[in-house]
Amino acid sequence: MASTVLTASSIVPHGAAHLSSAPTRRRGRCVASSSSPPSATRRTASIALLSLLCGSSAHPDGADAVNLFDKYVKRKKLDPLEAYIPAVLLSRAQFEDLEKSLDTKQPNYDMSRFMLRSGPAGSLRLNIRAVAQYAAEDGNGKAASDAVEQCLRGLEDLDSLLLQAIRNNPTASVESMKSKLDTVLGALDSLLQTVPSKVLDKGKAIADAYRIPGYQNDEGPPEDLDPDVKNLEALL
Repeated sequence: MASTVLTASSIVPHGAAHLSSAPTRRRGRCVASSSSPPSATRRTASIALLSLLCGSSAHPDGADAVNLFDKYVKRKKLDPLEAYIPAVLLSRAQFEDLEKSLDTKQPNYDMSRFMLRSGPAGSLRLNIRAVAQYAAEDGNGKAASDAVEQCLRGLEDLDSLLLQAIRNNPTASVESMKSKLDTVLGALDSLLQTVPSKVLDKGKAIADAYRIPGYQNDEGPPEDLDPDVKNLEALL
């Protein structure tokens, strides 16, 4: 009687070979997907997030999803209010210096534009918006917001006038520039009125100490300079 040799293929039921090969194919696809370029992965994540936000509007808990996204993109926590006031006051003083420079016989408009973007004025947009946010928490949001908008609009108009003056446009007069500066200074004053008096007084003391003559030249800051002024120097 001939003996029967059992092989692995002879004892596997019909169709099982197809089942056993399926995981191999799946594993192959997984390996291929893991090699996708980073841009494709980011694009997929962005589409998924957009789908979540769009679909949340029709879902009862959609507001929760939007709030979660708002928290995710929320900007960093603000510094204490005291950190912004000296910089705003120094920006105001810088604009006063700019106004004085326009009274000369031949104003340097290039330098005037530079003054709008350098020193404390360079970070004015961030600083006044932070002050306005604190004002909103104290119930003065409308007044502060209007002051910020008026200030920024005045600065944009002034910058435009200075650029026209550089290009020898006769319509860009010094009087119109000074008018825009007065608008900016008035808006800053309105914003500072929303600041608690104790915080404002401390800010003025720090700003005044920063502007002392010996501090602005090569002698450097005095040895007994207030720590708050040193912190302001680092901020600016």
